[in-house]
Amino acid sequence: MATDGDTVVWLGADRPGRALYPDAEVIDLAGAFVAPAFVDPHVHVTALGLQLTGLDLTGVRSRAELLLELREYAARATDAVLFGQGWDDTEWPDRTPPTGAELTAAAAGRPVYLTRVDVHSALVAGLPGAPPATESAVVCRAAHHDARAAAHARLTAEQRDRARRAALDHAAARGVAAVHECAGPQIAGRDDLRELLALQHGVDVRGYWGEAVTDPEQARTLIDETGAAGLAGDLFVDGSLGSHTAWLREPYADTPDTGTAYLDVATITAHIRACTLAGTQAGFHAIGDAAVDAVVAGFGRVVAELGGPAVAARGHRIEHLEMIDAECAGKLAAWGVIASVQPGFDAGWGGPDGMYAARLGPQRAAAMNPFATLAAAGVPMAIGSDAPVTPIRPWAAVRAAVRHRTPGSGISPRAAFAAATRGAWRAGGVRDGVAGTLVPGAPASYAVWAVDRFATPEPGRAGRAQRWSTDPRSGVPALPQLDGVADPICLRTVHHGVVIHDR
Repeated sequence: MATDGDTVVWLGADRPGRALYPDAEVIDLAGAFVAPAFVDPHVHVTALGLQLTGLDLTGVRSRAELLLELREYAARATDAVLFGQGWDDTEWPDRTPPTGAELTAAAAGRPVYLTRVDVHSALVAGLPGAPPATESAVVCRAAHHDARAAAHARLTAEQRDRARRAALDHAAARGVAAVHECAGPQIAGRDDLRELLALQHGVDVRGYWGEAVTDPEQARTLIDETGAAGLAGDLFVDGSLGSHTAWLREPYADTPDTGTAYLDVATITAHIRACTLAGTQAGFHAIGDAAVDAVVAGFGRVVAELGGPAVAARGHRIEHLEMIDAECAGKLAAWGVIASVQPGFDAGWGGPDGMYAARLGPQRAAAMNPFATLAAAGVPMAIGSDAPVTPIRPWAAVRAAVRHRTPGSGISPRAAFAAATRGAWRAGGVRDGVAGTLVPGAPASYAVWAVDRFATPEPGRAGRAQRWSTDPRSGVPALPQLDGVADPICLRTVHHGVVIHDR
């Protein structure tokens, strides 16, 4: 491959390449594998950085272990608020959460904010919105939003900067050249987004702001005030299944509740109409089937008013889209709505014994994250992580999209890789047709990987893997084996011709 500045100019056999570019600098990769750089279309950069630089509770196996980790962290940390991320009580033998008093004791009196793995609830002590000290310290919905805002307000500028740089360095080291920040007033606020967009780093950051508007002028004003590329991302229609706040048509299997509706159809419709007329991307966070129904209904009303082409031209998007049927998928495909999905959710919580089955029952859980349904309908897909909810591991996300926990719901390796590269660029408004590929005219944005072999499951045999030979000139890689084989090691990441990670 030959590049000139920030552009790929040639791809082919070695001998003619050297003849065509006799004066070029030659970099021999010694058999390493080259592929287009990944784009992660759903990330919370500061939150990910706080996990990387602070208290990572991923894998904590009990209430007692969480308190022990908090106590040890408090003994060495000097932060005004103790941040933690990633606990998941569905795997605890005793699912009784700690009390505020227990958190305060472990934290030596400092305020505590520990988000659940889905980031839609948290354990809180010593902050606005915290429950009484003798009660369960779990907060969700409005109380969680209040506590999160208060916790973030106590971060120092140095903490925020250190966290963001750690997160973007982490992304570059995993072959990611660009991320989409899904910000909003209930996430980390305007100051956080403004500071992030001003940060100089090799990884591109496209910022989205999740706040509903009612008319085009309001949409344009909000774009100008926030610096966002669109009013999309985590504009919450509902919450999450893990926290029992996803909005469902029928009650949860383990509680009589049907979740939480943050937006109604009228508000959704007004937002889509305003953004379409303002010429900007709209989008929503929608997980439960009732939430998806509401979003599809809103799009349908705007299509009836403004026409399908006007709506499709904006590249509107829906995040997560975990509970969708074929009828709704067909409508979204016709309207050009992009599905920003996270296969790591199915890998972590799918299957007959997973969290989804506990929340919904096995039958409803089996229909979660139906990537094959979306692909068959023609819905454009972008694959990402929602980090720190699931880690930035692009190859693992591609594998998970192929090897879905429900047979028949996965997609092909080629489609999954395209969704993590070309599809993710498209979700961010890049429609030049070559971004996310390695063909002449494409951006020189690629990653170099150390890997001995790639493997993919045989058709219909999700539990097995086979050798899959590929032509390295095609730019379409096969998949690393899922079971027992680590992800490829990223040796170098290059974005627009500039090295942003070098191992």
